[in-house]
Amino acid sequence: MKSFDRIVAVFLALMAVSFIAVNIILLKQNKSNIPMYKVEVNRIKQELLMGRQASADNYPNIIGIYEYNGESDFYSSDNEYTICEINNKLYRIEYIDKPPQNNTFLITIDIVLAAFTLIIFVAFIYIRQTILKPFNELNSLPEQLSKRNLVLPLKEHKSRYFGKFIWGLDMLRHELENSRQKELEYAKNEKTFLLSLSHDIKTPLSAIKLYSKALSKGIYSSPEKQLIAAESINEKADEIEKIVSELSSSLSGDIMDFEVCCTEFYLSDVINRIEKYYSDKLSVTGTSFSIREYSNCILRGDADRLEEVLQNIIENAVKYGDGNRIVLSFSDEENCRLITVINTGCTLSDKELPHIFDSFWRGSNAGFQQGSGLGLYICRRLMELMGGSIYAETEDNLIKITAVCQKQN
Repeated sequence: MKSFDRIVAVFLALMAVSFIAVNIILLKQNKSNIPMYKVEVNRIKQELLMGRQASADNYPNIIGIYEYNGESDFYSSDNEYTICEINNKLYRIEYIDKPPQNNTFLITIDIVLAAFTLIIFVAFIYIRQTILKPFNELNSLPEQLSKRNLVLPLKEHKSRYFGKFIWGLDMLRHELENSRQKELEYAKNEKTFLLSLSHDIKTPLSAIKLYSKALSKGIYSSPEKQLIAAESINEKADEIEKIVSELSSSLSGDIMDFEVCCTEFYLSDVINRIEKYYSDKLSVTGTSFSIREYSNCILRGDADRLEEVLQNIIENAVKYGDGNRIVLSFSDEENCRLITVINTGCTLSDKELPHIFDSFWRGSNAGFQQGSGLGLYICRRLMELMGGSIYAETEDNLIKITAVCQKQN
């Protein structure tokens, strides 16, 4: 803001200097000009030499034109005058001797410069108040977010330039705050769960150890007591197995929460954004990227989430394909629009294909590529929440991943 204020101050100073310089130049120019009455006297002489009748009414600086007819007071006048002999006749031309002024032009220039200065100054003030000031208030936001200071909401602005931007940042802050609360709740639940699990396992485990020690020391001498001890050990083992089964079941559930806002949207809106982003990105890597012809239609779902699904699929194609070719194709099946991402360089086996949508699963083609194994899992969950589905198939050197979207009736 201070730098911008300095720029405004320099601009005003330059305009002031320009204003003064222009006035000085024009005033000097006025003083150096020939007086207008001399110009008008010369014009009158030309008219008289040509035999025309000259009239003082036609000249602003001429008071009168008098021909000498023998009057004794011919050379007597209260006004400034000049005597001219034209065609053997004497003429007295009276005039007003005043320096030529071009005040109208000078005033016009001053008004134009003042108006220009005022317009630019108002523009500077507008930019300062509506763009720079709101943006300056956001300078500390990235630092605050990095420090996880997420409590204070952002001030709302009615600026059409930053209103939506600030609203989006506040949504991001709110989302980060919610994520932090979920992390804390998850950590608390995880600790509680582990404590409960250790307690639940400790009781039957202690019983198993007790019965095992008794059997090993021959405390149970009769076969009947030994059988009872063995059955008790088996019963406690079943309890542990049940706990482990419940643990496995809970771990196999959803590991992430997804928010999907299902509305109606045009397919072309999503595809155009995908094309705009990946046409430039893949042209740099030399990967051929093409979108086959399709008929536009209205889909039911979340446009942003569908774009996220297609981005995840294409990013996987870029990461695990051979970088040769990626194609988007379209087809219809009943009341659904199928969007298929095809890429070359597939090395997955048929046995691996059913697992590519599992969480944390990574195929044999992952190699040294970094990844969490969640990309396609997220795609599957998002498509399910939008009422669609997703599947994959291979053909020769190609892998085809198809998102099935619901059409709006």
